[in-house]
Amino acid sequence: MGEYRNIFAQASLELPAPELTIVIPTFNECRNVLPLIERLRNLLEGYDWEVIFVDDHSPDGTAALVCALGKQDRRVRCIRRIGRRGLSGAFLEGALASQASYVAVMDGDLQHDESCLIPMLERLRAGDDLAVGTRYVTADSLSSLSVWRARFSRWSTLVTRRFLGITLSDPMSGFFMIRRTLMDELAPSLRTQGFKILLDIITTARQNLRIVEIPYSFRKREHGKSKLDARIALDFVSLIIGKLTAGVISARFLLFSFVGLIGLGVHLVILNIGLSYGLQFNLAQTLSTLFVIACNFTMNNILTYADLRLVGRHFFAGLIRFELVCSVGVFSNVGVASWFYDSGNSWWFAGFSGALMGAVWNYVISAAFVWRQH
Repeated sequence: MGEYRNIFAQASLELPAPELTIVIPTFNECRNVLPLIERLRNLLEGYDWEVIFVDDHSPDGTAALVCALGKQDRRVRCIRRIGRRGLSGAFLEGALASQASYVAVMDGDLQHDESCLIPMLERLRAGDDLAVGTRYVTADSLSSLSVWRARFSRWSTLVTRRFLGITLSDPMSGFFMIRRTLMDELAPSLRTQGFKILLDIITTARQNLRIVEIPYSFRKREHGKSKLDARIALDFVSLIIGKLTAGVISARFLLFSFVGLIGLGVHLVILNIGLSYGLQFNLAQTLSTLFVIACNFTMNNILTYADLRLVGRHFFAGLIRFELVCSVGVFSNVGVASWFYDSGNSWWFAGFSGALMGAVWNYVISAAFVWRQH
């Protein structure tokens, strides 16, 4: 046994793990891969580093290009994710696949200033836990962002400061470096869905983190297009509420309920249209219900379960299972509402209780049997 330990010790000294791992989540960033790697090579000459591209099955060949480059340079690695989406989950997988002492994350669109990696590394070497790249340098520091993204960035910063007590100038930053030991400690409690992993890390950490901010100017995207859309705002709001309720109300359940509210409005519109065309109420109600269930499934597949999105034949199989789950949910809804109403409660309380029971049933069962979440 001692002989094997000596062999292992000798091998580990010959090729130790890198000091720094840079995780880069990608989707359709093929044209940016080579320029980004060249910039890292020039910047980090003399440093012990590696870069891990975590690609969400890009159709433009991003993963294939990274793998080809990795054959020539062992510092370039690729993780291909099939059937999983989301920046937070991509960073977690990349970070936990690393053996480095420090892990950084940056976008693959060349908008983050890679030169900040050096001062970030120096600050972590000096004892800080987390180094965050902040875009708030000058008044025009967000000029490269779209109007929507700039407004959302400012608004979300104010919200996190007001409700979560976070004083960082840019808590929505997607460019930071963290100690690997801290990452290992927090990883089991972090969300794999969503996009704002930094905010999740800061609010999940129970000890006082030593955080430093490194200012930089946000660049304009050179190739490709931004993946950020209205889902980001929904994800942010659900994350805030989840943190304020100490996880009692999950982010997924909030998104699921939001989709349900939209579905309720659509249901009433379709029902009214059916009745206006002379359909019997039962038929109009049935058609409206079936249509809304299909709409809710589609929206949940895009928003609530973006990281577990069903495609192809799995989409249609999931739709059938969702229809069955929601059919049972209707009975639980009506049963609970009727029981409360017959017990002397007001109609609105009975109706709300039934709707809540139906929502909880649909969420729990569909998570287990439609999107196979365990």
